[in-house]
Amino acid sequence: MPAGRKNGELLSLAENAGFQVFVSLDQGIEFQQNLTGRNIAVLLLRAKSNRLADLIPLAEKLLSSLASVEPGLLVRLQ
Repeated sequence: MPAGRKNGELLSLAENAGFQVFVSLDQGIEFQQNLTGRNIAVLLLRAKSNRLADLIPLAEKLLSSLASVEPGLLVRLQ
């Protein structure tokens, strides 16, 4: 997806492209976006930073969440 897009626009683009899950590190997304009625779920990664070393510990939780997350839900992973 093109750089410089805002979360609402990214969610719509991803949803229209057929994505079922949107993974984000943006802690504000849960307060800025209303997911009600959306056909996409959001997995919010809560890590110290976006460095790979800080994200790897969340990988197992992320993978297991993909199997059960429902459209329109936001799931926080930490």
